[in-house]
Amino acid sequence: MSKRLAAEFLGTLWLVLGGCGAAMYAAAFPEVGIGLLGVALAFGLTVLTMAYAVGGISGGHFNPAVTLGLVAAGRHSAADAIPYIIAQVVGAIAAVAILHVIAVGTAGFDVATATYAANGFGEASPGSYDVRAGFLMEAIMTFFFLIIIIGVTHPKVPPGFAPIAIGLALTLVHLISIPVTNTSVNPARSTGPALFAGGIYLSQLWLFWLAPIVGGVLAGLVSRWLKPDEDTA
Repeated sequence: MSKRLAAEFLGTLWLVLGGCGAAMYAAAFPEVGIGLLGVALAFGLTVLTMAYAVGGISGGHFNPAVTLGLVAAGRHSAADAIPYIIAQVVGAIAAVAILHVIAVGTAGFDVATATYAANGFGEASPGSYDVRAGFLMEAIMTFFFLIIIIGVTHPKVPPGFAPIAIGLALTLVHLISIPVTNTSVNPARSTGPALFAGGIYLSQLWLFWLAPIVGGVLAGLVSRWLKPDEDTA
């Protein structure tokens, strides 16, 4: 278990470090030119690379909504869910701590106004989308993300390609939803930045736990219904 939790910690740390780091640093400079597409790719590539690196150890969840969705699908032990989620959240917080230490190395960084690529709705949404829109987007995107994860890791699917499909799926999810909520689909990813940004981002954090978990668990149940012959955890 200790090795599995370490893998989840490192995987989530890399996801937040790479994805939020791209949003904080590279996307902040127009001359770099990565924009929304670059940030979306950064998040997708972090999951793709870590799924190959440590997925064989822990399953490569890196996301509480994925863990709970896999529990609902019968793919993961319910008894292991809480330790996994704790490791994921700690990894995300550690990642933002690293991003913060790097960010204060430039004179142009203002701690008081820094958002650390946090998620939000209403005035905290990149496109000023309201709470209803934010909840629907997060729940639906997480639902399909889990449908893809569970589907491509089915025993009947050719092995070895799942991380590619999952990484591309997360990239697509970001391309769709960054303007609405800055894209969470991952409560751990939302928690790290919200703790450092504080204010409205911390007060809105509840949505980025509730909506992804609802979407993830529903996807797990639907996948279990679609594939009743699948071996369970």
